[in-house]
Amino acid sequence: MAGLFSGTPIRHEAPEPLEGPVVATVVGGTIVWFVLFLVQLPFYGWFEEHGHTWWLWTCLVGGGLGLIGIWYVRRRDAAIKRARAEREEQQTP
Repeated sequence: MAGLFSGTPIRHEAPEPLEGPVVATVVGGTIVWFVLFLVQLPFYGWFEEHGHTWWLWTCLVGGGLGLIGIWYVRRRDAAIKRARAEREEQQTP
């Protein structure tokens, strides 16, 4: 009997990955990071006095990384759609 404690690995097919609205999710997250940065910006003096300026910079970096993420997921989504179209084209006689 193969199992967790027998030392024999259980072999089965991996499930299909779940796909959702990835581009919209990353865009939404990026907007949230930039909004958080802008909301905190008027309080820069308070953050500086209390040693919390890293909160502002964290939000700004989150927004910047979100822009890279948007670029990445848009290219990924386009590649997936291109591959799907090619597969469908090859299957139709």
